[in-house]
Amino acid sequence: MVDEFLNQDEIDALLSGSEENPGDSGSASTGAGSGAPILTGDDMTVMKEVAGVISSASSNVIGMLAGRTVSANLTEQVEIQQGELIKTVEGAHVFSYSMNLDGLDSMPAMFVMGERGALALADLMMGGDAKDLPQEANDLYLSAAQEGLSQLVGSALTSLSGLLGGGRLSATSSEGHLAESAGWMPFPDEAAENYVWVAQINLDVEGVEPFMLDVVLSSKNAVELTGKIRDAMAPKSEPEQAAAQPQAAGAPKSPQPQQQQQRPQQPQPAQAPQAPMQVSLPPRPQGPPVDVRSVEFSPLGGSEYAGNQGNIDLIVDIPVRVTVELGRTRKTIGEVLALGPGSVVELNKMAGEPVDVLVNGKLIARGEVVVIDESFGIRVTEVVSKAERIRSMGV
Repeated sequence: MVDEFLNQDEIDALLSGSEENPGDSGSASTGAGSGAPILTGDDMTVMKEVAGVISSASSNVIGMLAGRTVSANLTEQVEIQQGELIKTVEGAHVFSYSMNLDGLDSMPAMFVMGERGALALADLMMGGDAKDLPQEANDLYLSAAQEGLSQLVGSALTSLSGLLGGGRLSATSSEGHLAESAGWMPFPDEAAENYVWVAQINLDVEGVEPFMLDVVLSSKNAVELTGKIRDAMAPKSEPEQAAAQPQAAGAPKSPQPQQQQQRPQQPQPAQAPQAPMQVSLPPRPQGPPVDVRSVEFSPLGGSEYAGNQGNIDLIVDIPVRVTVELGRTRKTIGEVLALGPGSVVELNKMAGEPVDVLVNGKLIARGEVVVIDESFGIRVTEVVSKAERIRSMGV
């Protein structure tokens, strides 16, 4: 009769078919891992190129999504035991974006961020400034962070395909998770002693405290990737180059050996150079006169941003901050320090003037203040044109 329950390590050992004690450090590794460092210096050089491609994609994509200047720098690439990786992640929680790489035998890969970095990325995605972040990541923030990393992955894989000779790459079975840092590992089906390759990228967004993004591959898969890149970048032999480059149209074809044996070449008498052939074209028939005049463009109006409709459809579900502004004024620091209960601050609007409705700090409408069930509201009385709204939002 069993007098106690099996712990998770014992269950994992039974499922993996290991006959050794799961707590032993010398237990056999499961899955696509490595129980010892296997990346050579040449391998690390190739993987540094991979990390550079991902850094460049991170800078471009996050800069586009946030509308800010972003600097993404590779600070370090290491090969460490996966159980040690969590020590490099800040905070009590870790956000991981895992995927399988289609085109590389469904190779598993992962992006890892601390909770603060995930919250900052999500807030920038939603039009914020990454300063007033929530204490905990909710479903809305997690969804925005996952969407941001998904676009980053797509751009990085497109660039990475160049190192693989133009092969198609895509991410399948991708998903994001927020988990407690204690005991977390990127590949839980493998032993903690298995080694992984980690590229640590520092993301410095304009006006935001920098945060880290880690790119993780198992060492075995990193070695496989470097082999594929070397094969793709290796110079081709002459027969392969001839097969890869089709013969240009009109180029003289080299005679076949059999034809040369059957038809031995005979000395040909010298021929005088021929004069270039002259061809007389028939006269072009005269048609009716063509009406030629300067083009007149219609004034730019509501259709000015019609070409951006596809871009707007991509972001219609992203929440934004709506602010109602009663008015503004300027005060010196001394005047602000002198404010107290009963002080009156005069604004730059007259009484009865409509208030401004701002979206992410950009004016889109004006209206009048109303009271709805003891709550303030705004009745919109004027909406700026669609073209002006799109222009003010920077789309």
